[in-house]
Amino acid sequence: MQMILLTALGVGGATVIGALLGFIIKNPSHKLNDVILSFAAGIMLCAAIIGLIIPSMELGGKYAVLLTILGIVVGAVVLNLIDKLVPHLHKMAELDQESHPDSTAKFNKVMLFVIAIAIHNLPEGLAAGVSFGNDNVSQALTIAGGIALQNIPEGMVIIAPMLATGMSKTKTFFIALFTGLIEVVGTLIGFFAVNISTAILPFAFAFAGGTMLYVISDEMIPETHSHGNERLATYTLLIGFSLMLAFDFFIG
Repeated sequence: MQMILLTALGVGGATVIGALLGFIIKNPSHKLNDVILSFAAGIMLCAAIIGLIIPSMELGGKYAVLLTILGIVVGAVVLNLIDKLVPHLHKMAELDQESHPDSTAKFNKVMLFVIAIAIHNLPEGLAAGVSFGNDNVSQALTIAGGIALQNIPEGMVIIAPMLATGMSKTKTFFIALFTGLIEVVGTLIGFFAVNISTAILPFAFAFAGGTMLYVISDEMIPETHSHGNERLATYTLLIGFSLMLAFDFFIG
């Protein structure tokens, strides 16, 4: 239990670390953001396949393929529905560069983004928690690490837009802290759900894998390929994927 608590705090705390870096680096370059996100995407891609989808297949029994595919699709559809309800404005780093005559409208747009991040952090936390459903702690920690790494640039980019609206640094920090706490809650929910009923473990693994694949394909890759750093982003993703593969082989 101590391990899952520390992991939950680490996953959520990564957003806070990003926020603190955001105070120092008020306008991180697109190249830096793309490199960090691509590296995290590579780790998450490998972790989703090796740590979640393959175990789902192994635990699914007679209907393993059907159950795993269903879980992946449901996980992706759930995030797609969330996107329709609350668009994930992942390019918010550019908000502070917009000249909007209505400061109230700009503030509302920033807060919409913050709410969107908070809502999206819940299924990411679930994925981290669910990964502790089997005995492979190293894989679970790597999955959580990939998600946490992705949260750092996310925490960085929400700072500048909020400060640009005139919000105090204290309020900005506590809002960033709130988005991180959502992920802590999600991690704990995912962990307790699979421990209450191991019967849901194969579907839960596939569901978590589906949410991660959706985030990688729908948000992370398009974001890292929209600033002229496509080649660098591609190789960085491959590096992240390869490191995760090597880590799983030697330690997993």
